[in-house]
Parts: sequence; C-alpha cells; structure tokens
Amino acid sequence: MDADVIAEVGAAFEAYEKALVGNDVEAIMGFFAEGAVRYGVADQQVGLEEQRRWRLAQPPLPPGRRLKDTIVQAFGRDVAVVNTLFGYPGSEVLGRQSQTWVRRPEGWRIVAAHVSEPKEPGQPKEPGQPKEPGQPT
Repeated sequence: MDADVIAEVGAAFEAYEKALVGNDVEAIMGFFAEGAVRYGVADQQVGLEEQRRWRLAQPPLPPGRRLKDTIVQAFGRDVAVVNTLFGYPGSEVLGRQSQTWVRRPEGWRIVAAHVSEPKEPGQPKEPGQPKEPGQPT
C-alpha cells in the first residue's frame, strides 16, 4: 500500500465529509469527476448535473453525523477506495458508504459512490462478530 496515496485520499475524504455535513453543494460537487456514478439510499445519479440537481433538492443531513471504521485502501498511485460506516444520534443503525477515488489532472476525484442504510433488524454487526444463522456470507 502506498502511504502517500492513503494520506492524500484520506485528507480529500475528510474535506468531502466536511462539505457534506456543512451542506456545501458546490464544494461537494468539486470532489466528483464528470460522469461519476452515485447510488444513494433511494436515489441514483450519473454525471455532475444529475447529482447537483438532486443535492440542491435535498435537505441538509441530520446533525451529529459520525463515522466509524473508515478504511482507505490504495491500488497503485492513481486509484483508492474509501469505505466507512456512518450513523446519527438516537439511532443504532449504521449506514455504509463507499467511494472510488481516481487521481485526475485536477486532483483526486470520486468516480463511483454508493450509500446504503440497512433496516433495523439487518444492521451491520460489529467487526469480527459472527453473522446470524441463515444470513449470507
């Protein structure tokens, strides 16, 4: 793993998260590459214009968003993947977020993103805990 890439993408992800929590739509959009694909909890966008329209129509995130178990993995000098769990005060449900970042001439950009929130009964287990009987692995 390339420590420099992990540090660079980690810093970009932190800046993205700050923009997301602050509902700074233009800053958020600056982290995405043209043509980026984003699958949300109940939505999907392809390209910056679709995503910009969707984000402008959304309310801000609830206050108190927290991240857990964020992992940044480098795959060479120009590609990295970020995976994290996220939650909000008053809920034990942890959502999942993944992003693929690619080094572009203008800097690191997200080319693919996915966000999901499991229903209460199927929420993610703490790392290392066994799965419920009958649950797929």
